[in-house]
Amino acid sequence: MENISQNISYAEATRSNVASKYGLSNSPDAKALSAMRLLANKVFEPLRAWYGKPIAVTSFYRSPKVEAKAGRTGKSQHCKGEAIDIDTAGDNAKLFEYIRQNLDFDQLIWEYGDDKSPAWIHVSYKAGWIRGQVLRAVRDKAGKTIYKAF
Repeated sequence: MENISQNISYAEATRSNVASKYGLSNSPDAKALSAMRLLANKVFEPLRAWYGKPIAVTSFYRSPKVEAKAGRTGKSQHCKGEAIDIDTAGDNAKLFEYIRQNLDFDQLIWEYGDDKSPAWIHVSYKAGWIRGQVLRAVRDKAGKTIYKAF
C-alpha cells in the first residue's frame, strides 16, 4: 500500500496495539483513506514542513471494531480517518500553537499533560466542516475525561 502522505506511511497510519492484540483488521475503507490523505496534506504535512523534524503519529485510523474492543463508542473521528494524534520529544506546546494560529482544522485538543505542554496533540480535519474548535482534555476527580474550551 502506498503512503498516506510524504511523511506518513500506511503502516504507521493504521498501526494499532489493540488490533494486533485481538487479531482485528484496522484497514480503512476508500472513504476513510481519502479523509486520511486530506488531513495529512492539509494539516500534518504543512506542520511537518514548518517543524523540520519528524513528528510521531501515535494514533490515526481506528476501525469501529478496534474502537469497540478498546471500550470506546466508535463515534470518534479516528474511525472516519478524520483525526490524528501526534507527539514530539518536548515540542508539543510549540506544535499546538502553530496549528492553532496557522492551519485550518476541525478540532484541536491539548491532550492531558500540564499547563506547559500537552502529553500529545489531537487534531482533526473534515472537508467542508472546519469548526476551528480548540479544547483541552483533562480528567475529573473520578478519572473521567472531560473537554474544556481552551
